[in-house]
Amino acid sequence: MEVYLAQPRGFCAGVVRAIEIVERALEKYGPPVYVRHEIVHNKYVVESLKNKGAIFVEDLSEVPPMAVTVFSAHGVARSVEEEAAARNLPVLNATCPLVTKVHNQGKRYMSKGRVLILIGHAGHPEVEGTMGQVPGPVLLVQNVEDVKALTLPEDAPAAYITQTTLSVDDTKDIIAALKARFTDIQGPDIRDICYATQNRQSAVRDLSKLVDLILVVGAANSSNSNRLREIGTEAGVASYLIADGSKLNPEWLKGVKTVGITAGASAPEVLVDDVIEALRRIGPVTVSVLPGREENIEFRLPAELAAS
Repeated sequence: MEVYLAQPRGFCAGVVRAIEIVERALEKYGPPVYVRHEIVHNKYVVESLKNKGAIFVEDLSEVPPMAVTVFSAHGVARSVEEEAAARNLPVLNATCPLVTKVHNQGKRYMSKGRVLILIGHAGHPEVEGTMGQVPGPVLLVQNVEDVKALTLPEDAPAAYITQTTLSVDDTKDIIAALKARFTDIQGPDIRDICYATQNRQSAVRDLSKLVDLILVVGAANSSNSNRLREIGTEAGVASYLIADGSKLNPEWLKGVKTVGITAGASAPEVLVDDVIEALRRIGPVTVSVLPGREENIEFRLPAELAAS
């Protein structure tokens, strides 16, 4: 069986930074360190940090007084920041810098008197954080139908921002519908879309031209991992989202000669290796990495951890 690995795959710079913030906080301050929400959407990563002394909570009320607290890569609402400040909690903010950039864009558009429209998935922690960062009402649209259902006048000054785990391809139809609907609408430059999301989706499209089956390594609650699986399916290739090698179903491999593997932005490479080992237990495997875009982006750590 030939196995092709997508390039790039797995961790993006924002995820690397978020995990490193928790690990360095544990080294500097000692356990426990409290993390609001899963630091990234991957059970393996969360469990490994738990084993080092991180405690994950969904609400700040679960954090004891003066305990070191980390905000997840997805970002939080202003109300969460204010609650932490009111309780004098020492906070390390692991929000992805690209998510923070979206927050700032939204605030800027709103300060200019524009109605703000957010393209994203309802209930996703990044969407909830973004809607809670902007000082005013935000209209959420998930698809073209939602755009049609908006009750704003067509000449209303409007602006849009997008969830970072959506790519240019994911949002282009919605953006086109917004521009067709409103005569005065602004939005961020296409270059502001998360590079990691776009690169991983492009790599899956390349992968789909070569293989009989695609395996996406990632968590069921990971938005970008689910989208990678959908892209493989849309390309006409049987595609499955699996957490690790233990979830590999041998039935999927019947008649399959070539397998493509990629991983969501929050899935570590060790899980990709685990899937390859699971394939090897079924039969001989050769592995090759496809050429793809190299990612050299690094995000700075918070100042209080940078020198530790």
